[in-house]
Amino acid sequence: MARSYIWRKSSYSGGGDGNNCVEIAAQPTRVEIRDSKTPDGGILAVPRSVFAAFIADLAVTPPASAATTPM
Repeated sequence: MARSYIWRKSSYSGGGDGNNCVEIAAQPTRVEIRDSKTPDGGILAVPRSVFAAFIADLAVTPPASAATTPM
């Protein structure tokens, strides 16, 4: 049986076709993450609590490359 998830892209995914990002699908016990350029590729699944901690840490300390990476 195929899984049907609602995938979301970041609002920071860039212009154009918006394929410079990852997508997430929130599930009851985990968050699944995939590369928007290869949606049929692999999926990384992490517990919701781990994903929440990751996002909270990014809000406090943005990646250094975010300010220096050209679009």
